[in-house]
Amino acid sequence: MSLQLVTYLIVVNVIGLWIMKTDKKRAAKRQWRLSEKSIWSISLVGGAFGVFCGMKLFRHKTKHATFRFGIPALIILQLVLLTKMGGFL
Repeated sequence: MSLQLVTYLIVVNVIGLWIMKTDKKRAAKRQWRLSEKSIWSISLVGGAFGVFCGMKLFRHKTKHATFRFGIPALIILQLVLLTKMGGFL
């Protein structure tokens, strides 16, 4: 796996984690929230693992079936794609 891809995946997953933390804080303060579309967008471009970690760490979006089942499914899909690209696992 190339250094650029590894760097990209680290950055996008840190952003996913940060998005979940930020949205959870805003929800607790009843402030303007990040859209679910933005959470799904970062997940779809490779940040699903970071979003999943954020779900678990911050107990956020865990009751939403689309997140509870969709994010893990997306992680599996992304792992399969990385494996097919070669150089992973």
